[in-house]
Amino acid sequence: MPPPSPSAPPWYREITRAKWKAFFAAWIGYLLDGFDFVLITLVLTEIAADFGLSTVESASLVSGAFITRWLGGAVLGALGDRFGRKSAMVASILLYSVGTFACGFAWNYTSLFTARLLIGLGMAGEYSASATYVLESWPARLRNRASGFLISGFSLGGVLAAEVYEHVVPGHGWRWLFYLGLFPVVVALWVRRSLPEADDWQERVGDAGERPNPFRPLFAGPRRATVNTVLAVVATASLFAVFTPLGAGMVPALSVVAAGCLVAFAVQLGGRRRWLLLVALCVTVFCAFLYSWPVQALLPTYLKTELGFTPGQVSDTLYWAGFGTMAGCVVAGFLGDRFGTRKAYGCTLLVGIAFVFPVFAVRDSLLVLGVLLFLMLACMQGISGLLPRYIAGHFPTETRAASLGFTYNVGALGGAVAPVLGARLASSMSLGQSLAVLTSTLTLVVIVLIGFDVPSRLNRLVDPAAVPDHLAAEAAVTGPHEVPAPEDQGRPPPDRRPTP
Repeated sequence: MPPPSPSAPPWYREITRAKWKAFFAAWIGYLLDGFDFVLITLVLTEIAADFGLSTVESASLVSGAFITRWLGGAVLGALGDRFGRKSAMVASILLYSVGTFACGFAWNYTSLFTARLLIGLGMAGEYSASATYVLESWPARLRNRASGFLISGFSLGGVLAAEVYEHVVPGHGWRWLFYLGLFPVVVALWVRRSLPEADDWQERVGDAGERPNPFRPLFAGPRRATVNTVLAVVATASLFAVFTPLGAGMVPALSVVAAGCLVAFAVQLGGRRRWLLLVALCVTVFCAFLYSWPVQALLPTYLKTELGFTPGQVSDTLYWAGFGTMAGCVVAGFLGDRFGTRKAYGCTLLVGIAFVFPVFAVRDSLLVLGVLLFLMLACMQGISGLLPRYIAGHFPTETRAASLGFTYNVGALGGAVAPVLGARLASSMSLGQSLAVLTSTLTLVVIVLIGFDVPSRLNRLVDPAAVPDHLAAEAAVTGPHEVPAPEDQGRPPPDRRPTP
């Protein structure tokens, strides 16, 4: 990227006041998304005591939100592609807010698990809708920054959830923690009233009078519509059984069935030219969740069981972790805009690996552990702030939200698998060792997949003329003032061919 001229204004002045306001509306949605998701992890013991749940049943409540994410990401993403990004943003916030509020009224395991399914639908839509909205509203050369800044809200939401838990639950019980889910509804109404539409979508879809339907390939004729409806039901039922006691003894077979259904959807949604791209991106995101979620899910357990930390010490350590991730997301945005998305992603993960084993070697110093966790998560979790930018660049505006929502949220199933995998490894070694081994190994896999742009390379096997980065290419067509990142300069214009 050429250096700015001496007279060029600071980067933040390139964002108008209206766009900063719109960004904050999307960012606050991510913050509330993180807040709502972390709540369940904080009160599992209280819920288990009230409902008489086993450890497996209470843990499955966390996985419940993952079961419907693939469906919510695709459906709400398609809504955003067809009717605009802001309508999908509002629908997403309403869904997970109502789901969180309903958790407070749950009377048994089944009712609470059902409310978690609703939360998953909304969370998935929030990711695709807000990410595409912000990316399509900011200047092209600042879109890595937009991506990183946006994802930082999720980390702060988790920190705020821990703070609210400390002040609410001891005096009022766990249900009041979920009643706070009403608050995002107010935010959603404010968003609907004040948001402009995303620039790219408005120009290419809204003003053109087009109403793309990313799901058209799934319903091309009564027979295909029937088959795909059955596939959706089978996939959802299989995932439900995998992550609940219902599927005991059949998890491997059910996992294969669910994976087969999801691959079938990816092949149809991608068409002849993009089916391999969708599958490869799902695998990439799956591996990204596998390396990151063992620590996110099992770090408190590790601190309590192996280090013997008190609740206060655990809380202090999680603050270091949460703010490390948040800081990393912000810095990742600058690195991505300066060096390019893939290069920044791969190099930062390499740096992060250096902190993994030292983190789990510390035994008697909270300060040293906190600093190492801050640095490790700033690199390894924070860089995931570029993931929306990385995925979104593979798709044109007309299908971006649905494609981003589907690939990311199918891959997010890795977040449900990761804690189980970490716990199984811990049966043959210490929990700290298993977390270190799993995190470092899967991180190397993600470095290869993203750093060497494996999804795009595979896509070129079936579509040699594929556009490597639609966000950069579309910006280059929009106007000369939009400067793509270094790795994206000199690329061809966006792909205008109709999707088969």
